[in-house]
Amino acid sequence: MKKPLFTQLKYSFILLLILLFSGCKDPNIDEENFSKIANAKPGPPPVEGNGEVDLWITNKDKSSLFQKQNILLNFTNTSNRYATIEVDTTQSYQTIDGFGYTLTGASAIVLNRMSATNRANILEELFAHDNTSIGVSYLRISIGASDLSSHVYSYDDMPAGQTDPTLTNFSIEPDRADMIPVLKEILGINPQIKILGTPWSPPTWMKTNGSSVGGNLKPEYFGIYADYLVKYLKAMQAEGINVDAITLQNEPLNPYNNPSMLMSAAEQAAFIKNNIGPALSAAGLSTKIILYDHNCDQPNYPVSILNDPQAKQYVDGSAFHLYGGDISALTAVHDAHPEKNIYFTEQYTDSNGNFGNDLNWHFRNLIIGAIRNWSRNVLEWNLAADPSNGPRTDGGCTTCLPAITVGTSDNITRNVSYYIIAHAAKFVRPGSIRIETNLPGSLLNVAFKNPDGKKVLIVLNDRRSSQTFNIQFKGKIVTTTLSGGGVGTFVW
Repeated sequence: MKKPLFTQLKYSFILLLILLFSGCKDPNIDEENFSKIANAKPGPPPVEGNGEVDLWITNKDKSSLFQKQNILLNFTNTSNRYATIEVDTTQSYQTIDGFGYTLTGASAIVLNRMSATNRANILEELFAHDNTSIGVSYLRISIGASDLSSHVYSYDDMPAGQTDPTLTNFSIEPDRADMIPVLKEILGINPQIKILGTPWSPPTWMKTNGSSVGGNLKPEYFGIYADYLVKYLKAMQAEGINVDAITLQNEPLNPYNNPSMLMSAAEQAAFIKNNIGPALSAAGLSTKIILYDHNCDQPNYPVSILNDPQAKQYVDGSAFHLYGGDISALTAVHDAHPEKNIYFTEQYTDSNGNFGNDLNWHFRNLIIGAIRNWSRNVLEWNLAADPSNGPRTDGGCTTCLPAITVGTSDNITRNVSYYIIAHAAKFVRPGSIRIETNLPGSLLNVAFKNPDGKKVLIVLNDRRSSQTFNIQFKGKIVTTTLSGGGVGTFVW
């Protein structure tokens, strides 16, 4: 017998409640459409009134993805018993250069494949500094190929058995198809963006094993390799691309990437003081030399080079990754040579990872951890890739999840590292100064004062449950709440 309409509606309502509260997945939900909604370009909802403090939140369950909160937060003279983060502008630390990603060969290829309009829109979103953008202010690029390039190449490849010690065949032509056009478009949006260049391998004829994988730089080619790097910097300069700094070898203790090369601390020290340092000076280039560029488990590597006065005179600072060791190694190197700078230049998120776990780890160790340990920047790994996390070289990383995945019809999926960098890059502008805060319990945080005088506080609630807490500034407090595992950026 057919049930009355009212009864049918009642049963439907009860079923809906069961689905909602049991957490069951409705098989009729369009997963692809849901994914598109979850990854839609973030845009702040309208805020009524003018609070003193703006708050942007990302939650580990994706219920809020870098969203400006529609709440009024004002400093008052009230008091309570909640934990308090005290912000003190009278104590300051390092200057910040910026936050960003590596624009790999893969990034340049997938971006350059997009329609001109769609590419312009996503580059504006990433690199502009306005209400609808995240303000990326620092980029790392590869000098020659990285493992996330479509193929292995250098700027002076020769047939097997042949060499080119005069660098007659040197050319940056391999970068003209994708890398240089995309870089120029980015510079058109943000001419002040800092660019760090890193080689994964020199031409194979310069290496002890004649291979793109592993091997060492032959001692007789140290001077020629310095000339090679100078030629690269000048060629990019001629294209209107100023490379602010270079590291001398990506992961010099890792011989397994394709491409890669081993470079011991002694070799790097010799190369700096005898070759690349004098070569940059003779060429009139102000490009900074940043040494090491590898994991936190070997702080003795950069310290041993900085202990050599002849090498140290040419060095701006040391760069780190965190695939091994502890982030506190940055402070150990800083304390050994406090006049030299510290940088954090690479960390990837795994495509097999968990959004909430990755959000927590990267904020705890990098956005908060690296900066509280003296780093002037934080760079996540790959900026953009296709749905297979490529292109890549033979043996290149298959699970390196980019900040954005560019799919069919230029559909953009924003992944976890997009939000990690957005929380800092949009608000902590180049020239900002890290300022003092305490660390009350599981409320991990770091604070800054911008050149325009605005204060920025980034907080990770490193607890499973929500926390209500205070932010204290100049004797007044504002009380707020973050969900378990949530991240908030507060600006006033």
